[in-house]
Amino acid sequence: MDLFNVYPLVNITPVRALGAKLWDDQGQEYLDFYGGHAVISIGHSHPHYVQRLTEQLHNIGFYSNSVQIPIQMQLAHKLGQVSGYDDYTLFLCNSGAEANENALKLASFHTGKKRVVAFRGAFHGRTSGTVAATDNPKIVAPFNAGHAISFVDYDLKAVADVLRGGDVCAVIIEPIQGVGGIIMPSDDFLQGLSLLCGAHNVLLIADEVQSGYGRSGKFFAHQHAGIRPDIISVAKGMGNGFPIGGILIAPQYKASYGLLGTTFGGNHLACAAALAVLEVIENEDLLAHATAMGDHLRTELLAHAGALEIRGRGLMVGIKYDFPIKEIRDKLLAEFHIFVGNASDPTVLRLLPPLNITKAEVDRFLGALFALVGVTA
Repeated sequence: MDLFNVYPLVNITPVRALGAKLWDDQGQEYLDFYGGHAVISIGHSHPHYVQRLTEQLHNIGFYSNSVQIPIQMQLAHKLGQVSGYDDYTLFLCNSGAEANENALKLASFHTGKKRVVAFRGAFHGRTSGTVAATDNPKIVAPFNAGHAISFVDYDLKAVADVLRGGDVCAVIIEPIQGVGGIIMPSDDFLQGLSLLCGAHNVLLIADEVQSGYGRSGKFFAHQHAGIRPDIISVAKGMGNGFPIGGILIAPQYKASYGLLGTTFGGNHLACAAALAVLEVIENEDLLAHATAMGDHLRTELLAHAGALEIRGRGLMVGIKYDFPIKEIRDKLLAEFHIFVGNASDPTVLRLLPPLNITKAEVDRFLGALFALVGVTA
């Protein structure tokens, strides 16, 4: 049996990884400046992470959420402490798509309404039960049966016009768009959106699947705007490569048996991985480090990258050119052995390195990019 070939694969077989580096089966070293769509938050094979998972395997291994699991409560308490949301509750699942699916279910159950507002260029998942909130037909997926979706621009008046219809259960927004090309609504916009949702009894869902877990320099990107969403969805960097996702739910929304569901969510290994990530973020002060490295990266890019625009916050960076970046991306890998990403906008180079990336590694990437774009630092 062959694999179902839906991904364009490069002819590289990684066999070992540590920090921001990995090695292939030929012994070639690479710098990972993308981390599997922001999945590798604390670096590959972090010693504390490996120790946590190893101990858990020797202890009880793998079990899901159908029994009482103390490590789930440890994770919930730690996440509340590190994120600043200790008064929220946590529902655990397996991925960002499943997190957003459950967020939308909860909003619909709470309000009794079916319409969702999302923003052009956004992407919120691929499962059949979740909104694929994007107007890109190449990545659209079915929306939950019986629901409808309204796509709007980053325009508060346009949002208000839809909300006045009275049938909206939720507004879902990425505080920094990932797939869309590191597009960042202003803090003023997010503050206004929060007020609008409150005025219309509509739940505000912050999709922090890619922008959360310290990626922006704060634990959640929406915290730059000082807002508190009703629901926050998380995944990707949450488990540093181990599949896990979840939603943080504001205290006014109460749980009941059977309200939400998942098969593997909250299993022992996933919780151990997620706990290790939080402990490393806290112990190594990675929020401050991500801010410092992001500032250095953007300063140099603004001065020397020859780009139209440098987008993002912290270590979630988009470099927009006036030409397709595919050739640059390919040469960074083939000639300089550096992994970077792209976006649905073919002119945006996407950077999502580990939060503990070193300055020397940042400078290695910068030197390679500047050599390719013909700019001398």
